[in-house]
Amino acid sequence: MNSITDEIASKFLGKKTEGANEYNPELLVAVPREENRKQYNIDCDKLPFYGNDIWHAFEFSAMTQNSIPVTRVLKIKYNCNSKFIVESKSLKLYLNSYNMRRIGSSIKQCLELCKKDIIKDLSQKLQTNVEVEFLDNRNKTEIFEDFQNIMELVDEKILKVSKFKEAPEVLKVKTTEKLTPHYLMFDSLRSNCRVTHQPDFGSAFIYYKSKKHIEESTLVEYLVSFRSEYHFHEECCEMIFKRLSDLLDKDDELMVCALYTRRGGINICPARLSNNLKADDNINKLMNLSEYAAYGINL
Repeated sequence: MNSITDEIASKFLGKKTEGANEYNPELLVAVPREENRKQYNIDCDKLPFYGNDIWHAFEFSAMTQNSIPVTRVLKIKYNCNSKFIVESKSLKLYLNSYNMRRIGSSIKQCLELCKKDIIKDLSQKLQTNVEVEFLDNRNKTEIFEDFQNIMELVDEKILKVSKFKEAPEVLKVKTTEKLTPHYLMFDSLRSNCRVTHQPDFGSAFIYYKSKKHIEESTLVEYLVSFRSEYHFHEECCEMIFKRLSDLLDKDDELMVCALYTRRGGINICPARLSNNLKADDNINKLMNLSEYAAYGINL
């Protein structure tokens, strides 16, 4: 393990981690993005994509000064150009440290003060601007309607997968005459946390517009090859983006969004978009995949 992984492991793994009875921002651990990016020739100073990391914490709870419980789904958002990501177990323990905290004279004030502290603590730890909000019960599942399950486009009877470590060499493309948009969803993405080695399940949403056609059967093989990989969610998303980007033409549009299921009350939904994707209505809709993952899929 590298030094950061060692630090996290020594701090949390193999130790009894009871919920903190007092608010404690010192629990947060930041992990440099550069560690994984340099392995895939992704220049942190000149990223080939833009996007955000979206976290949904489904079990956030605090109390008012009168000990009235306040429970909400918390959304955390920060840009993929940040130097650090937050380690998920440390975030869980940090948010749990609010459970017995008495703050605010009303439910509204309690949420406002908690939000203010979370923004301050995460922004300082990650050295970037972090957005935080408490969600209502909106329903945004219509965002997913454009995407077709990739398994409907392959013949599973003849498809054979044999590689379970990331295998970009299995990907194959065909050149066509027409510039064509593709909206694909794979609902059996699995990788493993590189700190805890626990499995992470999710769905990959891929949009690309190109004269090149990535053969769906080989894309399935590639996505399945993450099954024995040990990476953070954000890293897997960037690895998939980089491999597909290398296959497509320079000016082609590409988006990869990985919506992971919750584990320990938190899910992580990174999205990466090619720099030539401009923010029109359709692209904003794609970006909203990770924004509204709390309302629709695998949760």
